[in-house]
Formats: sequence, C-alpha cells, structure tokens
Amino acid sequence: MSNLHVIDHPLVQHKMAMLRDKNLGTKDFRDLVNEITVFLGYEVTRDLPQEEVEIETPMGKAKQKMITGKKLAIAPILRAGLGMVDGMLRLIPAARVGHIGMYRDHETLEPQEYFFKMPTDISERQVIVVDPMLATGGSAMMAIDSLVKRGVDPEHIKFVCLVSCPEGVKALEEAYPQIDIYTAALDEGLNEDSYIVPGLGDAGDRLFGTL
Repeated sequence: MSNLHVIDHPLVQHKMAMLRDKNLGTKDFRDLVNEITVFLGYEVTRDLPQEEVEIETPMGKAKQKMITGKKLAIAPILRAGLGMVDGMLRLIPAARVGHIGMYRDHETLEPQEYFFKMPTDISERQVIVVDPMLATGGSAMMAIDSLVKRGVDPEHIKFVCLVSCPEGVKALEEAYPQIDIYTAALDEGLNEDSYIVPGLGDAGDRLFGTL
C-alpha cells in the first residue's frame, strides 16, 4: 500500500501552475512556495493526536479538542527546503526547526551531507522533513538516515515536497515504507541529468535568485 498523498485541492493546483512558469520572478516564486506549503502542512497535520479539554467561554463551559502527543520539529533539507519553513511555521509556530545540509555531486549525482543541526530532543519529536523536490530520492533518504541515526523513529517522520516523480517516490517507499509522503504534484519522471520533468527547474536557484 502506497503512503503517497498527492494534494489535488484546486487552489494548490492553481498555485502550482503559476509556480512552474519559467518567467515567474524570485519574490513571487518564494511567496507561492510559502502559500502552497501552508496547504500541504494542513494535510500533514490532519492526523495529529488530540485530547478533550474544558474551556471557559464568556457564555459558559465548553468541551473542546486540543493537540496532544509528541511535539513537532521541521527539518528542511538545505538549501531549497528553507523556502518551505515559513509556510509550516504559520501553521505550527511552536515547532522547533533543525537543518540538514545536502549538496548533489554533479559527477556522481549522489547527495553529500555537509551540515546537520537539530534540537537536542529531536528523538522525542514528530519530524516533518521538507524539500521542494523529490527527484531520485537520494537526499530525502540520506536526510532520514541521519535522523534515524540520532534516534528518531521512522514512524514519527513525514516527508513533504512540492514536486515528486515516480522514481523518487519508489526509492523512498522502498527504503522507508512507513513514512508518509505529501506532495502537490507527481510528475512524469527524471531526465538524463536526474532533474524532474516537467518539474519547475532548480528550486533553490529560483527561491534565492541564483540562476
């Protein structure tokens, strides 16, 4: 059974169409990434555990549900994942933020980790890993490997991206079948340079204006 969740809400798809446009400027690209991430975050947090509490309203007492269970952490894969952090924090402002630095070796096309910094209690948190693209799946798997080595249970990790492809989804599902993947688009596949087609180009370059 697949753990892939493609968010096909009309507003998400409308904003994704705008995001893909090669003529979109850096500021508008960054703003759209944040907006789409809010929608994705809404779905990612849909199954958070709740407990019933009693609240005193101006008119009397009310029984209401509040979030309980593990605290949350957001783990962006640098550098492009940074563009999705603010959108997540708009929904869950109390979440801690860690960072996982990755770069792709242009000869081997394999990811290399160069930085890892997480909250000290990361093993006790539900972790949402964010990266705009799920291409080969290499960076996602290496980032999750790093979290697992620090004591995070894969059952408590979710992966969120804007654009995915069958190759990346398959690789991540085979490595970590218990992890849910949330994406706004499942594209055709990878080209010879392991970029997603049609994709949206290099998300990091478009986010930070380094084209």
